[in-house]
Amino acid sequence: MHKVKLFFKNFFLTQKLYQFLKSVKNNRKKMKRLKGPYRFINRKTDAETLCVILAGYKDFLWPKVFARIKTFLPENIDVCVASSGLYSDQLDKLCEENGWSYLSLQRNCVTLVQNIAIHLHEHAKMIYKIDEDIFITRHFFETLTKTYSDVSANGKYEVGFVAPLIPINGYGHVRILEKLHLVDEYEKRFEKVKYASRSDRKIEKDPEAAKFFWGKDQMLGSIDEMDEEFYKAPYEYHACPIRFSIGAILFSRELWENMGMFIVDKGPCMGLDEEQIDSYCVMQSKSMIIAENTVVGHLSFGQQNKEIKNYFLQHSELF
Repeated sequence: MHKVKLFFKNFFLTQKLYQFLKSVKNNRKKMKRLKGPYRFINRKTDAETLCVILAGYKDFLWPKVFARIKTFLPENIDVCVASSGLYSDQLDKLCEENGWSYLSLQRNCVTLVQNIAIHLHEHAKMIYKIDEDIFITRHFFETLTKTYSDVSANGKYEVGFVAPLIPINGYGHVRILEKLHLVDEYEKRFEKVKYASRSDRKIEKDPEAAKFFWGKDQMLGSIDEMDEEFYKAPYEYHACPIRFSIGAILFSRELWENMGMFIVDKGPCMGLDEEQIDSYCVMQSKSMIIAENTVVGHLSFGQQNKEIKNYFLQHSELF
């Protein structure tokens, strides 16, 4: 079969037929990754930058999370709140109040809803993707845009995506502990500090580790205080050497297109976008760049969620 394929591909009389059939196959794959009933309330302005916010399942966070987005969102960015597997009247009204678009996908598939959101904003060249449990800060948008542009133009890396420092994150917690001279304190309380993103690490499974980074015992300042402190520090970025949790990232439409959009599989596809984009960046020598002059908050990981939800409801001033 492989020899037959090579023959059709290389023989001059069949090359055009081969290319045509290949194009048909690719178009079918593309349509599969955009196929599904959805409702789109369109308020886009055809901006060149798009911010997709995945939301629908953690409504207790929305007053805080969306207030931050509204406060710190720059001009000339289209916002699309995207719900996978549900329609939310509350989110619909929130979007109407703020002049944002709202996309509701009937099927619960986070990769499909992102593909459709990006596809519908055909003028967007750059895309921010933010999860509903991310608490952005004042310098998030500016710093990611600046870092992406600088590394692309002047750096030694080809950029895959750019992300901020995130305390509850396999990479980010190490850098924040180092910057604030808290490595020894963390190791006394939890475990040896390592760059590692796995469910067996305390940064991802221990609620007390999450509380530590959300200011319990006042060992760390708030995310806003850290964001201001790091923003005023000398410009700094690093390439992430491990799997990165993509709760808040900036990437290009070109990257999304080149990797064939996000893979759409059976089920809700949770984590599939992260696995795909991280793997694609590694295999294509596209670096996962961490902009270290801004910090955003991440509520918690799955094993921590129940207890941290209660902690949030009892201590919302920390968030």
